[in-house]
Amino acid sequence: MTTNRWSFLEDVVNYQRAGISRLAIWRPKLNDFGEELCAEVIRDTGMRVSSLGWAGGFTGVNGHSYVEAVHDTRSAIVTAAVLGAETLTIVSGPQGAHIDSHCRRLLVEGLAECLDLAGELGVTLALQPMHPLFDRDWTFLHALDETLDLLTQFDHPFLKMAFGTYHLWPVPGLLERLPSVVPLIASVQVSDWKPNPRCDNDRAIPGDGELPLAEILQTLHDSGYQGSYEVEVLSRDLWKSDNDTVVETCRERLLSMLNETVPR
Repeated sequence: MTTNRWSFLEDVVNYQRAGISRLAIWRPKLNDFGEELCAEVIRDTGMRVSSLGWAGGFTGVNGHSYVEAVHDTRSAIVTAAVLGAETLTIVSGPQGAHIDSHCRRLLVEGLAECLDLAGELGVTLALQPMHPLFDRDWTFLHALDETLDLLTQFDHPFLKMAFGTYHLWPVPGLLERLPSVVPLIASVQVSDWKPNPRCDNDRAIPGDGELPLAEILQTLHDSGYQGSYEVEVLSRDLWKSDNDTVVETCRERLLSMLNETVPR
């Protein structure tokens, strides 16, 4: 979604040209291009898929029922397996008119109905807690501790979390807590935070905001994280910019941070 205006095929071609060997696929782009064609492109180009996003919405989103959400998530698991995706990002859905306990129950039951298939196909479900800025349309799940409680409740090898720097930076003592959290992290999404965001699509390229991203990446590495890093900059301003420039800038910034943190 960092290159929102590019199609799936343009993403693959232009990322590879920029020296990027894997990507996170946004399902609407996949649907626009066609699942079978996407799978062919992935096979033919050798591009690897770090994650497929998103599925879930068990509390109800865009008028979909719980049963429809479960069916869609199980379908997305199959798609992720076909694409060779390392993870499928799971978003709970907003609270809406539900009470807290009912939201949690719907999420727990939805995950329980999908984990058998995920394990069978070898797709890790990555539960995504999000900043409260996203509570109206996306998820009631904001707190790190609540997310960890859910993962502990299931204790399932194919259920972990998606760690978004944009979403979890406010957690008190985050750097100190990361070593104990890393074994439960399936994917890391990197973007920066600007003060007083105007909307939920107002993120910043790594290095253009206020977050201690280099320190976060260093701690993740030192604590044993070996998964993918995905630059995920949803930004109305950047979407108006030249995508090639955005990709190159993001790549250089992230590589600079990783080169400082990860011994080569």
